[in-house]
Amino acid sequence: MRIPPRFVQVIAVAALPLALAACSPSSSDSAAPAKKPQAKNLNAGLMTGSQLRKALAPASVFPSHLSVVPDGFSDSGDDFVSPAGRDTAKPDCTKFENTTWLDVSGFKGGVSFAQGEYANKDESEEMVQELDVFQGTTAETVMRQIRAAAGACATFTDLNDHSKVKLAGSTTSGLGDDAYTMTVTSGHWENGTTLVAARVGNAVATVTSTAGKDNGAANAAKLAGHLVDSLKAAGAKG
Repeated sequence: MRIPPRFVQVIAVAALPLALAACSPSSSDSAAPAKKPQAKNLNAGLMTGSQLRKALAPASVFPSHLSVVPDGFSDSGDDFVSPAGRDTAKPDCTKFENTTWLDVSGFKGGVSFAQGEYANKDESEEMVQELDVFQGTTAETVMRQIRAAAGACATFTDLNDHSKVKLAGSTTSGLGDDAYTMTVTSGHWENGTTLVAARVGNAVATVTSTAGKDNGAANAAKLAGHLVDSLKAAGAKG
């Protein structure tokens, strides 16, 4: 039987999708979408605040007349803090007079930290220890910026009594991967302050000491040495 032309056209058009479907690859034959690479964990292998707290120096490292300041201890726990960018503004020299003075570098701190403070009864003598861990090569940048801030703050004005303050710093050899020691003095003070920054891999230890008639220098060096050894023993990542 002869099929009318208009029916032939309808059949041909209807058959076309079937033919195309037959030629198209099935979903099972198509390649699976490529997985996105996972972002690198920049905190992998770094010490947490809880671990850093264990690396702080014990009471036996401090002079016997100093005792724990109850609210002078803190740490970042088992979680890491999001890293903040560096403040590139001109350094605030008066921050060198703070018990925790790391932010003279432009960095507020590391992705993890721990700190502790000891002082005598009237807090006329005190010693502060702080450990901060940074991602990548940031710890090296921190040390460079501490040196730069010290150079820019050779003299500055104390906020309390408006006296002239002098700061002198020098590289300290044989202490971690890099170390820098500073002495802060004023003619209006009975005693000066010694500050030490020492790097071990990704960690930076900072020390403040006013304990001792030598501007706190001997006690600062002793504490910094203990912290460096403690970080090495704890496996601070380089």
